[in-house]
Amino acid sequence: MFDLAGLEAAARLIHGVFPGTPQFAWPLLAARTGAEVWVKHENHTPTGAFKLRGGIVYLERLKRERPEVRGVVSATRGNHGQSLAYAGARFEVPVTIVVPVGNSVEKNAAMRAQGARLVEAGADFDAARAVAAEMAAADGLEFAPSFAPDLVRGVATYALELFRGAPTLDALYVPIGLGSGICGCILARDLLGLETEIIGVQSTGAAAYALSFAAGRVVTTDAAVTRADGMATRIPDPGAFEIIRHGAARVVTVTDDEVAAAIRAYWQDTHNLAEGAGAAPLAALLQERERMAGKRVATILCGGNIDLPLFRDWVLAA
Repeated sequence: MFDLAGLEAAARLIHGVFPGTPQFAWPLLAARTGAEVWVKHENHTPTGAFKLRGGIVYLERLKRERPEVRGVVSATRGNHGQSLAYAGARFEVPVTIVVPVGNSVEKNAAMRAQGARLVEAGADFDAARAVAAEMAAADGLEFAPSFAPDLVRGVATYALELFRGAPTLDALYVPIGLGSGICGCILARDLLGLETEIIGVQSTGAAAYALSFAAGRVVTTDAAVTRADGMATRIPDPGAFEIIRHGAARVVTVTDDEVAAAIRAYWQDTHNLAEGAGAAPLAALLQERERMAGKRVATILCGGNIDLPLFRDWVLAA
């Protein structure tokens, strides 16, 4: 998808908008897991999630190459939509976002606040994505996918920061939604010539990539049922799957209860609030603590955008 020079150029573009996010080794997480744990804090971007990086790279190129573009339309559960809305405002490209009916109230409000026009349609992310594609054709808008080379190159910049900012890592746990984050990590690792083991993380209730990884081919599911909405996809992207299949060590699944415990652990040990997908890598590390004992491991806290009612009902009530 890109070479190291292209990845570094994306990093310069992004750092012109906001500084790189920190990576910290947290001693209480080390005590909890038995490993040296480095956390990449993508919850510290201006939208509270890693997706902003991809939105900036995608819309900068689109505006530069096609200044006459009428606007973009895409589907999201929240973080991808916020990234496009933020970047659309910066590069003066109108953004329409389709979200599933019943989507996060707070994420919807954040997208509107960034300037997006919001449309609610479809029962889940994949249904909303189909509606967005139809709107693109009908209204003459650019369909912005959730997985594309510009998006992967953009989000891969967090992996570049992590690999260059932390000591050599034995393993890295990354959540999988549609796959841009883990693919960016795999490609950045390979460009830097590192041996770090990369482990994908999914929900047991939305395990399409885990099933696909085990089968060696794309496997779709009929439903994606998890409170960790950033991982709630049921149709893998074929391009993402190929990168994951060849570059990931394995894909671990975690339950919603394990994710809730990891959200609590992040708060207790680091005083950082994680959304479900953001806490899933720590949940997987806790599940594999014996395997990772004594190793230097990183987890991607990919976002902190969790609704207060969901946090109360899911995390505090457990």
